[in-house]
Amino acid sequence: MRLKLKEEKTGGELLLFKDETGFDRLFFTKDRFNKFFTIAWNPAESQTVTIDGTEYDFPANSLLTLLFNQSFSFENSAGIIAWQFNREFYCIIDHDSEVSCVGFLFSSTDHLFVKLNDQAQQKLQLLSDIFIEEFNTSDNIQNEMLLVLLKRLIIYVTRLARSGYAPVKKLQDEKFHIIRKFNLLVEKNFKSAHSVSFYADQLCKAPKTLSNLFAIFNQKAPSQIIQERIVVEAKRLLFYTDRSIKHITFELGFEDVAYFSNFFKKNTGVSPSDFRNSQKGPKEGK
Repeated sequence: MRLKLKEEKTGGELLLFKDETGFDRLFFTKDRFNKFFTIAWNPAESQTVTIDGTEYDFPANSLLTLLFNQSFSFENSAGIIAWQFNREFYCIIDHDSEVSCVGFLFSSTDHLFVKLNDQAQQKLQLLSDIFIEEFNTSDNIQNEMLLVLLKRLIIYVTRLARSGYAPVKKLQDEKFHIIRKFNLLVEKNFKSAHSVSFYADQLCKAPKTLSNLFAIFNQKAPSQIIQERIVVEAKRLLFYTDRSIKHITFELGFEDVAYFSNFFKKNTGVSPSDFRNSQKGPKEGK
């Protein structure tokens, strides 16, 4: 089952998938224009999900959130219930004060698999049933009803993620928002800004203060987050596209191919060319 609402004036789209085979996305190929955020629920048995070419275990009775620019596929997509929406339908960045999920719930490097207890599963099942009912009700408030339901879903999933993510439990709201804002800034600027000092300036913090905050709450160091985001993008470009290593070097903000190659090898253990040669993935435009 694939249900879809499209707003003709804005281009906003909201989709729901249930019992749907072949549900996946290859961002650098035919799907590169379909920029949907994804919330996927696995209510059945544990299965494998492949995100940007890397396999992960998707536990039973858990949730996974995916950014609009991530490629993914499921071992058993028919067992997944998923919601997708683009920023034209609901922009989580512009409306962060409503849902408080940006920089935490959706990430390119740390994939959140949110474990659900029985109560959470029942609530999600109820929500999905209401979504389906509203998708099938065509009236003049359908868009508004589905938007309210989507906000409710995002807020609920964010709450579940925060309560189940040990380091975040201890975070005071103010400090939690600093970490979220840092992650969001990295997502926006990692191709051009590689130093912690740039992000510290944007947050009106000293680099040392920012690093100490992350250390206190057992988060990865800011420099590590920046480096991991660059490596993730480099892997995507090497895996899914035919762009030259020189092209990728400049695209990711490096001025020297040798320096980029050393950076990539230091973080992955292999050179960019060896990584590309060891992978077999669908290429851009195919």
